[in-house]
Amino acid sequence: MPKIKTHSGAKKRFNLTKSGKVKRAHAYKSHILNKKSTKRKRGLRAGTYADKTNEAAIKRMILYK
Repeated sequence: MPKIKTHSGAKKRFNLTKSGKVKRAHAYKSHILNKKSTKRKRGLRAGTYADKTNEAAIKRMILYK
């Protein structure tokens, strides 16, 4: 059986924790930052976990990570 290719976009965006959760960064932090408040931008810096409904699909995309 051949190896499954890792999804290039997903490997850049997601990481797995030791407990198996999927770590991700917040969206809306790359451009058009003038209209966003400092408080909002500061909140977007912090990482978070992917929702459990998407976890299985993400794990399939980053199989070998």
